Amino acid sequence: MPTPPAWHPVPSTAHQGIRSSRWMWQRLFRWPSQNFSRENGARRMRASVRVLWAAFLAAHLLVAWWGWVLPSQPMGDVVLVYQPWSAAALNGGAVVGITTTWVYPQLALVPMLLAQLFAVPFTSVMGGDGAYLIGWAILVTVCDLFGFAALVGRGRTRRRRTAGWMWTAALVLLGPIAMYRIDAITVPLAIVGGLWLAQRPRVGAALLTIGAWIKIWPAAIVLAAIADGRRAWSTAVTAASVTAVIMLVLVLLGADRALFGFLTEQTGRGLQIEAVAATPFLWLAMVGIASIDYSFDILTYQITAPGAEVVAALLTPLMGVVVLGILVVAVLRARHGVLWQRMLPALAMAVVVALIVTNKVGSPQFQTWLFAPAILWIVFDRPRAQLPSALVLLLCALTFTIYPLTYDGLLQAEAFPVLLITARNAVLVILLFHAVRSVVHAPVSPHLTRTR
Repeated sequence: MPTPPAWHPVPSTAHQGIRSSRWMWQRLFRWPSQNFSRENGARRMRASVRVLWAAFLAAHLLVAWWGWVLPSQPMGDVVLVYQPWSAAALNGGAVVGITTTWVYPQLALVPMLLAQLFAVPFTSVMGGDGAYLIGWAILVTVCDLFGFAALVGRGRTRRRRTAGWMWTAALVLLGPIAMYRIDAITVPLAIVGGLWLAQRPRVGAALLTIGAWIKIWPAAIVLAAIADGRRAWSTAVTAASVTAVIMLVLVLLGADRALFGFLTEQTGRGLQIEAVAATPFLWLAMVGIASIDYSFDILTYQITAPGAEVVAALLTPLMGVVVLGILVVAVLRARHGVLWQRMLPALAMAVVVALIVTNKVGSPQFQTWLFAPAILWIVFDRPRAQLPSALVLLLCALTFTIYPLTYDGLLQAEAFPVLLITARNAVLVILLFHAVRSVVHAPVSPHLTRTR
């Protein structure tokens, strides 16, 4: 047996015995305060996690109830359009997205059909409409609970518990619009998909792509993940493969001309009153220069004023330019080796907010799109997530005060709701600026800096 080097002496049997005895002594006779402190800390953490889970469930019950009692029918879309669409498909009528063009991607019909299933036990008591509303609320709650389990679980990390409280607070502050829209189904998909981009990029990209075929906005997180540069090829191939499979199934079901109807149906829309670009026209409406009119074609309120149609026509290409510009900046930063944990959540937020700020629709439920980027920011980069999280919560609160609380006044172009929506839209622009700035100033990996 070769002699070990002089700087690595072989421990004697007696020396090993002393170390073993010392370890046993420390284990057997450790200070009781140390054991108590650890057990007490673990007990407090378990209690805080139980409180968090209870608060999350209670938030859903409260928000679901608000939908029944608050003004302006915040759950109107569910019972006025989701239920008739799904009922027609079940009863042999038109299948939206398949036999007729549709404003939503085709997979949006799936949760609408599932809500019919959840509604069955309540039909005899509540009637068709009431039962469907309860079924929809149950479906959204179940989906959110699965997403919450993936995010928080047993709450072993502080950043995930913080993200869980952020989700709970945002849900309450935004109100019933956070549950009674199709966008609510995509929120847990986007959160779980975004989280899994770190360790399971293929699964994460698949979930985000499925979400995009329900409501297109989760594609923004997919684009952010590709531009971020970390496993970009794997993410892009997975998203393209899932899209190809979905399109093949839809074509086999008969969706040929209606396949991309959710893109073409949006082109003829005017400038909706909640859009950021509609803000100046709302002030003009206060003095009678512009008006707010209802469109029976797309079931929404739009601006009628000189120049409004031009602004609406310019917003779609502007959206493409802004989103492309943000992604190009991100790709250039990624080539310099920035930390993906610092850039991905900021980039996802920047792209998502850009879709809202440059949108000619601007529906209040668009604020739910901000939940996933804010939660990803907390999980991946908590020290720098405070400001964007606070801005998202402020946006939720302002949106709630506008819709449904003061929406009737907004339709009359009254000063207070116009001031509220002006403040809300200004905060959106501030959030966009902050997110883009965070992408631009994302730090380079220390490892790459040392090797240069």
